[in-house]
Amino acid sequence: MTRNNGLTRAASVRWFQSFYFRLAFSFVVFVVSLLIAQSAIFSLVIARRPFPNRAPNNVVAIVAADLGSALAQDPSLDVDAFLKREYGSVQPAYAVMKDGAIASNRTAPLVEEVRRSVEGVLAGKDPSRDGDEPVVTLPPFVMAPIQVGGELRGIAVLPPAFPGNPVARDVARLLSVPGTGLLVLATVLAAVFIFEPSRRRLKALQHASRRLGAGDLSARVPVTGSDEIADVAATFNSMAAALAERDQALRTVERLRAQMLADVSHELRTPLTAMRGYVETLHIAGGSLDAETRERYFATLERETYRLDRIVKDLLDLARFENGAADLEIRDFAIRRLFEHVLDRHRQEILKCGLSVEVSVSDAADQIGGDPGRIEQVIDNLFANALKHTPDRGRIALSAAIADGRAVLAVANTGAAIPAEHIAHLFERFYKADQARVNAEDGSGLGLSIAKAIVERHRGTIDVVSESGRTIFSVSLPHDPPIAGRGHASSTNL
Repeated sequence: MTRNNGLTRAASVRWFQSFYFRLAFSFVVFVVSLLIAQSAIFSLVIARRPFPNRAPNNVVAIVAADLGSALAQDPSLDVDAFLKREYGSVQPAYAVMKDGAIASNRTAPLVEEVRRSVEGVLAGKDPSRDGDEPVVTLPPFVMAPIQVGGELRGIAVLPPAFPGNPVARDVARLLSVPGTGLLVLATVLAAVFIFEPSRRRLKALQHASRRLGAGDLSARVPVTGSDEIADVAATFNSMAAALAERDQALRTVERLRAQMLADVSHELRTPLTAMRGYVETLHIAGGSLDAETRERYFATLERETYRLDRIVKDLLDLARFENGAADLEIRDFAIRRLFEHVLDRHRQEILKCGLSVEVSVSDAADQIGGDPGRIEQVIDNLFANALKHTPDRGRIALSAAIADGRAVLAVANTGAAIPAEHIAHLFERFYKADQARVNAEDGSGLGLSIAKAIVERHRGTIDVVSESGRTIFSVSLPHDPPIAGRGHASSTNL
């Protein structure tokens, strides 16, 4: 049943509960989060640019104007330091001064062709020609004059831009180290938050498997979630529980086997000891024994032989029923007729003890389903047990009725109550109650055990209630509507 529940659970996992779906979904979330983080950094870098939306011409004009103002205020201004301080975060910018000095916000030198072209402009030459020879065509660059008090002091230059978006180039430069760190951090976080829970659950499964393999049948795996790992954990727990149940059953069987061997040895030893003693006596005495003594010895041997045979047969019956090997011939039968067979078998003893026997069978319970031979064996055992413990001129009652959809057969007798400490053990094989109620020489000591096994084989139960002056053994069996036959409620006194 547990294993079936595990299979049903595995079949009921929905696609969005799948372990693989969760991994894929977590990975997608991780990638999207990383892209969002990068976009945020892009936006931050762009927002921090001094001229995020300005055209290059405007930018170079601003740089030239700022330099002119700064030089007007401080003629000894360090232009190189000024550019690095004020425009270090923008694209490369240069200032070619009229005195030949070149300042920049970068460490890279200005392209030679651009430098010569700018110096030519400062010298009043046409930047497109070098004498009669045309100047090599350069990539477009922008420049603006740096003036102080109407005097040209230099030219601010933004050199030719490399292919691509300048913002992208700046961001790529800025993210070369931070981006690598972010990727490493994101990978670690992904390992922690995406794969670590799964690793932890698989580790628990691995640990429990090792414990189970080492013989610890109490090993279990915590079942969390409803994905494939949870299904494996549930299946493992079902398997471990089944193994624990089988181990417990084997231990119980072994204990019962040892107990049964001890009980059988004890029970068989009594008649065997008696038989051996009489055989040895007959062998030693030989013909010196008188006919009456010899006949008494042989009668004792015969009685003990029958007793030994009865114990062996009862043990075989009990073993077959407890192992499910006994076949039952299930059919509808009349419970009144079964009661009559039991009474006929014990009629002489009933009359001898002056007992009163009452039989009561309701209409609904006269026809019941079962193995009539085995049910008669149960009632016969219970009735024989009642005969032993009912005082002379006492009363025994046999009854059959339907209660809660089940057939209830009862054997009640008057007499002393069974001590409470013995009731729980009455159906154990070879159990002996107090000697006031059990004669060690009567029966095999297995009658109630066999009765219980037969009733359970019929999917029924057997119970006993005992109080002062009255003891009732009740057999409850599943009751199906009979195919044919009818019964009449009655009360018979014998």
